Order: sequence, then structure tokens, then C-alpha cells
Amino acid sequence: MHVPFCAVRCGYCDFNTYTAAELGAAPGSSQDAYLAAARAELDLASRALPDAPPLHSIFFGGGTPTMLPATELAGLLTTVRDRFGLTPDAEVTTEANPESVDRAYLDTLVAAGFTRLSLGMQSARPGVLAVLDRRHTPGRVPQVVHWAREAGFNSVSLDLIYGSPTETLADWEASLDAAIGLEPDHVSAYSLIVEPGTRLAARIGRGELPGIDDDVQADCYTLAEERLVAAGYSAYEVSNWARHGHESLHNLAYWLGQDWWGIGPGAHSHVNGVRWWNVRHPRTYSAALAAGSSPAQAREVLDASDRRVERVLLELRLAPGLPLDVLTDSERRRIPALVASGLAVASGERLRLTLRGRLLADAVIRDLLD
Repeated sequence: MHVPFCAVRCGYCDFNTYTAAELGAAPGSSQDAYLAAARAELDLASRALPDAPPLHSIFFGGGTPTMLPATELAGLLTTVRDRFGLTPDAEVTTEANPESVDRAYLDTLVAAGFTRLSLGMQSARPGVLAVLDRRHTPGRVPQVVHWAREAGFNSVSLDLIYGSPTETLADWEASLDAAIGLEPDHVSAYSLIVEPGTRLAARIGRGELPGIDDDVQADCYTLAEERLVAAGYSAYEVSNWARHGHESLHNLAYWLGQDWWGIGPGAHSHVNGVRWWNVRHPRTYSAALAAGSSPAQAREVLDASDRRVERVLLELRLAPGLPLDVLTDSERRRIPALVASGLAVASGERLRLTLRGRLLADAVIRDLLD
């Protein structure tokens, strides 16, 4: 469920999200129009997949899903449940910014059936938050984590970003220590990528901020692995650590090539080897569904070769690694060189990345594939 609204646009963000100023007052751009359109797309999905099994995960992302009133977010979940049904142990996640929720909001979500909160912490250093254009103060995150525990969320996850301009290794260490001190169930740590066209890219281009240092980012990742493992977390995917039993089922569905339907402007879907994506602007999205049409902009059918390559790209990022029988003969012949260079290990008919291999995952996969 893609909710395309944000209070402000962070300087590093190139997601399909919009502030009130960017949307204006044009018909079809309001939250009410989005809610009606999302329900219409859920109806479309239920008609297209009449035999779909009950859902095992729902993820509300954005944007900032918690820009919607808690009762509306709960109402969307009710619509999903009514159309598809949920498994008894379904994982229901929402992302949230620390300043966008309070205790009453979180109580409403848990009562509606939300089980997991993914909180955008990003950093514990005010200076780093300022560079990222984040609105919350470091002290807000512990408060929200406390509220989430009291409300009864099964899992609380913290999202961190490392390698920001001006951030030192000491800054990152302080953020890791602060996050670990809150005892979350899950931590995602992502290296900052400067996307073309963002405000951050423009500031770096003008020389207002230094560029990204790949070596510093590698040091940050190594430190994250060291600290998080020592605190009882395991890296089950390159950028994600969890306590046992708190891995994100929804993200695992993506990495394992399962089926999903993305609801909302610009949302991507994948069902039975067919991938499609919706029109990006909320107004265009709402207009299509109001007219009884599909909001899909385009689609592609993945052949067996495409699906195999994607499986290598995604599964090799996971801790269990990739079954060797997925690889071609020529790809298998490249494995000894990867092992000799300390980038991977091959055992039990599976190929797994080492810590060094995780640092260079994209390059390793590129060199491995035919």
C-alpha cells in the first residue's frame, strides 16, 4: 500500500511522494481522493485474483503512511482484510516518521490489526538529521519506541542511514549505540545514495556539502555489523539485521520472488511472472480508477531467463545464500575465484556472501552472472 504523502520532502529523497504544496488543490490530489482510489484498486485486485490465498503480509509505505489519520489507515486495512482475508499470523507493517505519530495514533493501529512499526530514525545526531532535512529531534525516537511497546506492536524496526555528507564515523557509532539502546526487534541500515535531481545532489554539486566517500561508507557498514551482531542481531539480508523471529516477512517476499500487488500511485506489482507499475501522479491515478479503468501504466512479462537472473540478484543478498543449481555451468566455474578472494563461501550446495562480499555485493553478482 503506497501512500504518496509527506509533510516535507527530505533532501535525499527521490521516491514517488508529494507534499501539499506540490499537489496543490487540484481535484484528485487530496487524501480523500487517494483513499477512494486505493479502495477501488483493491476491488480491482480482488476481481482479478478471485482465488488468491489469504495474505501473509501487508506493508504500508510511502511517502509517510501516517500522514493519513489513524482511523483511515485502519480503514484501509479493514478493506484489505475484507477483500482477501489474512493468515492468522499475518504481518501488517506501517512505516512512520517519529513526528507523525503519538500514543493514541499507535493504539488505534494496533487495535485495527497492525503488528509491526518501521520507524524512520535515520540518525541520532542533530547535525546529520539537519543535512538530511529530517524534521524530528533525536529525543523523539525513544518516545515513539516506548509508545509502540506500550501499544502492543509485535515488532519495532528502526531505519538508519549512514555515510551522509559531514557524518563522521563517531557520529555513526553514536547512532548505532542509540538505536541498539532502544532494543528494537529489527534494524535496517542503508548507505546514503545521492540521487540525481534531488536537493542533496544539487547542494553537493554546488560545493555546499562534500561528496559521498565510499571508504567511509564501507567502514560504517563494517561497524554496523560488528555492533549489531554483538547486541544479538543477525544480518539476514545485506542491509537488514533482526533478532530471531523478527525478520521482515514482507521484504523477504520481495527477495524470494513471491507475488505481490502494489496499491497506489507508482506502485509496482508482480504476479505469476508478470510485472506492472501504476501511473505515478496521485491525480492521474485517482482519475483512472474513478473512470473504472486500471491505473497501470505499463507491464512486462518475465521469461525464464529473466526470472533466473533476478533470483541470483536477490537471493544472494540473503544470509542462506543461493542454491548452486540456479547457476549455469560457466557461472559455477567463477565460484572458486570468488571464494579465493574472500568474497563468498560455497558449502552445502549453496553460495553465500562473506562480510567482504556483502560490502561489494553488486560487483560480486555482476562478475558472477553470464
